Order: sequence, then structure tokens, then C-alpha cells
Amino acid sequence: MRPNRTLEIGTGLFVLLGFAALLFLTTQLPASGLKFGRAVLGYHVTAEFDDIGDLKVGSPVAMAGVRIGEVAGIRYDSKEYKAVVTLRIDPQYHQIPEDSFASIQTTGLLGGKYIGLSPGGLDSYLKDGGRIEQTQTAIVLETMRARAATARVRAATTGTRWSQRNETRDSCIGHPVARPRARGRAGAGPARGERRLWRGADRGGAERRPGHAR
Repeated sequence: MRPNRTLEIGTGLFVLLGFAALLFLTTQLPASGLKFGRAVLGYHVTAEFDDIGDLKVGSPVAMAGVRIGEVAGIRYDSKEYKAVVTLRIDPQYHQIPEDSFASIQTTGLLGGKYIGLSPGGLDSYLKDGGRIEQTQTAIVLETMRARAATARVRAATTGTRWSQRNETRDSCIGHPVARPRARGRAGAGPARGERRLWRGADRGGAERRPGHAR
């Protein structure tokens, strides 16, 4: 009985340790909001964007391709109608100019979003609680596809209309229209439809008016 009970207790402790290790690893994920056991150092700055796409808390913050921090928080400003992103910058990167440029970029074609910083030229640097004024909104793939499809439709429609106009013009130029002759009673001028056709054929050259039949 005792060996079996000891085995059961040992198995239970092993399972509990496994769950504890799994919970600890979960807290270490960048996208998790839990910070247990993580030493969060550095300073925080904010940036506003019109559209952040699928940017998430824990997404990297990079400069020149090197990770220098992460996204610490995202909230919505109901007054400015913008997304306010809080960036946590590692303490060793404390010389980032105040006029730096922040843009939301994509890792590859279908990869995740991250914040890319481009350094400015000022001698003053960002500090804790600072704000990045110059930002660029995320490029949403669905929006790009919709714009491209709209542009193709417009181009096709414009090309069709232009082709139809050219065909109409070429038909008028390549097939001369006979001078309208009088119809009906003597002394009557050309019919209304014939006058319009004649004027359309002579447009672009010297203006000529059909005379009345004698």
C-alpha cells in the first residue's frame, strides 16, 4: 500500500510541476500581458496612428533591423480618433532623436506587424513619457488589393471608352460623307440629320457649310 501511495504522490507532484513550468513559459511570451518573473526595464514613449492593422502588444520595436524594444500597450483615443501605441525602449538605446519617424511595417509579405523607427537629426533625445510626432499608418493588405482592383476597373473602363471614340473618329475620317442634297420641294436645304452628319465629318478641318440646292 505504501509504495503505491508514494507513487501516486510523486506522479501528482510531477504533474503540478509541469503545469507550473507551462504557466511560467506562457508569461514569458511577448504577446502575453502577464509580466510575472520578467524584469521590465527601459523607458516608454507614445506614438499615434490612424490605423495599426493587426499590431499587437508585444510586437517588436526595431531600428535599422535591430530589435530595441516592444509594444507595451495599445489604446484608442476617442477625441482624436486614433490609436495610441506605447513603446517600451530598452535602456541601452537612450539616444534616439526626438524627431525620429515611426512606421508600422510587416515582416515579409504575410508576416506580423512591428514598429520601425527611423532616426531624425536633432541633438535632443526621446525620454520616458515622450512622444513621437511623425508616424506612418500601417499598410493593410486588404486595402491595397481593393485599391488595385479599383484602379484596374477604371483603367479598363477608360480604355474601352477611348477605343470607342477612336473607332468613331476613324470611321468618319476613313469614309467620306457625300455632300447632302436637297430633298422634297425645290429650294429646300438638306435634312436635319444630314446637316449634323456633314458637320461631324468636317470637324477638325476648314469649316464648310453646305449650300442650298438651286
